[in-house]
Amino acid sequence: MGNLSFDRLRELAESGAVDTVLVALVDMQGRLMGKRFHVSNFIDHSHVETHCCNYLLATDLVMSTPEGFASTSWQTGYGDYVLRPDLSTLRHVPWLDKTVLVLGDVLDHHTHAPVPHAPRGMLQKQIVRMKELGFDAMMATELEFFLFEGDYRTLQKEKYTNLIPLNGHNEDYCLFQTTKEETFLQPLRNHLVGAGIPVECTKGEAEIGQQELNIRYADALACADNHTIAKQAVKEIAFQQGFSASFLPKWSADKVGSSSHVHLSLWKDGVPLFYDKDAKLGMSDLMRHFMAGLIAYAPDFTYFLAPYINSYKRFAKGTFAPTKTVWSVDNRTAGFRLCGEGTKGIRVECRIGGSDLNPYLAQAALLAAGLKGIEEKLTLQEPTRGDVYEDTNVTEIPRSLRAATETLRGSAMLREAFGDGVVDHYTRAAEWEQEEFDKIVTDWEINRGFERV
Repeated sequence: MGNLSFDRLRELAESGAVDTVLVALVDMQGRLMGKRFHVSNFIDHSHVETHCCNYLLATDLVMSTPEGFASTSWQTGYGDYVLRPDLSTLRHVPWLDKTVLVLGDVLDHHTHAPVPHAPRGMLQKQIVRMKELGFDAMMATELEFFLFEGDYRTLQKEKYTNLIPLNGHNEDYCLFQTTKEETFLQPLRNHLVGAGIPVECTKGEAEIGQQELNIRYADALACADNHTIAKQAVKEIAFQQGFSASFLPKWSADKVGSSSHVHLSLWKDGVPLFYDKDAKLGMSDLMRHFMAGLIAYAPDFTYFLAPYINSYKRFAKGTFAPTKTVWSVDNRTAGFRLCGEGTKGIRVECRIGGSDLNPYLAQAALLAAGLKGIEEKLTLQEPTRGDVYEDTNVTEIPRSLRAATETLRGSAMLREAFGDGVVDHYTRAAEWEQEEFDKIVTDWEINRGFERV
């Protein structure tokens, strides 16, 4: 939730403390897209609704307009969506002068019905399903990223051929090393708290120049909102300081990649439904069914955790990125890790997602799979032990975007949860990513392992 009321915004506008309102939607890639309003116009008119081109939910990373989407195209003329500000998300943006931000929900221009493939709306739909069953989903995401010397434009001009991490050492938990980036990390933490984001901590991660930002758990929608705003802040504050932040999951073949682990549990009226003090490991039957659903349907939803060609470079032995869709107890080699066993803080950590995931899509898919496990009363197998990388008797994570696209396309579970149109929409997005890759990569490169097939 935000930290600014509409009435308080009026007061800040009248005093001159605020002059700009960012009205944003979340696109398929998890980025904030929208408009900058003068605060007077927002207060008088645009707090009710504004409009945006419907191609914003049918583009790729470089804002190309792929053919093949049923929702919009050149043939239909690329019309409008309605963007309705969710005033409960109104908040200060302390790293931008006299600026506040509000997230919006995307509606059909003619009917004002929610656009089914809008990421924030997809998560909201799964939250409604949860609440109808009496569950509240509590979630947290970890944001890992790299900091590089040089600003974004300079690195672009150099075609990204000379990327130099801001720190030359593995800085995992090392307070001395992270002191070197504290001129960035300290304002990042403080600005995010000022924006109403409940930051827990930052820490060095297990690679040269790699950082991690941890935000306190929250309800599912607030978690995704916090993640998205924090990611925007990381990039913008890096820009202000003359260097670059990257959420590419695998920027170098010989470096550990960046993840975005997702922690989740179900609650009701403040009671942790995953906890049973009398059960083995403290895991309730509900949790076991939920986790069994995550594991059974992991191949179906992998695309929503790893949406690009580069995403699949991260899944490699000995890098703390998983390669198998199994669970284990406090074991970072498994795709799903049981955390907080035997306590009220018991939860599952999904370790499959990379730093490039869209949190709304990833969280929606995880909730849909877990709910299916509950509905089907799926049985959870015993935890895998030891080095899961070496276990050849368990299911592997899809090893390429092409493979994940096919499991997405054929997923009856996701079609039931999201609708055929939504699954087809994201299947087309995945196909386009693969098609663009295939245009520029030669057979020579593929035969030498450029892409796992």
